[in-house]
Amino acid sequence: MGIFKRIKTIAKADINGLLDGIEDPIAMLNEYSREMEQEITKGQKALARQIFAEKKTEALISETRALVDKRTRQAKLAIEKGDEAMAKLAVQEKLTKENQLQLYVDQLASIKGQTQILIEKLNELKETYNQLQQKKILLASRANVAQSMKQIQKATVSFNTDDIARGVARAEDRILMMEAEVQAGNQFSTPLAQFDSAYNNLVSDEELNKEIEKLKNEKEKVTAF
Repeated sequence: MGIFKRIKTIAKADINGLLDGIEDPIAMLNEYSREMEQEITKGQKALARQIFAEKKTEALISETRALVDKRTRQAKLAIEKGDEAMAKLAVQEKLTKENQLQLYVDQLASIKGQTQILIEKLNELKETYNQLQQKKILLASRANVAQSMKQIQKATVSFNTDDIARGVARAEDRILMMEAEVQAGNQFSTPLAQFDSAYNNLVSDEELNKEIEKLKNEKEKVTAF
């Protein structure tokens, strides 16, 4: 196999492995969990900024309100002293700070509204995340059971009965061959035994001639009578 073909094969295997991982339901759930955790982290950071903005605006409101009260006292004191010019300056700044104060109050109300919405969204996200975690545990259990059943079914399906049948047939043929060898051995040994027996039963020429002469003599005697 060429080097480029090997690289292509390895790359293809890596891509298929990646696709298998993407298609893995547990891997998908884990990925969703990570994404939600990231969103929760972003939401918490946004909430921290909102709380900081609230605190900052509340501090501005407190400072501005204190400054309004201060300019009010200064204006009253200037009027008591007959210093109309000073009283006008104090009243002018007092009115400016009151306008700023109202802006800060309105801004704080808007920030708090946004903060409340963010808290609700964040709580919903956390609740969804908790539900996902619980569901992931249940689905992971179901996936493990399904995977086990799939492996069992795969093992059962891949259990090739044709191979077993062929193996049994080979075993049967072997037994038949063994039986045939025994039978052939018996067939081969029987003629030899018969041949040996026949050979052992052969008589000599002398015995044969004597028996013939005996039979002739008996015949002559019969004829003479």
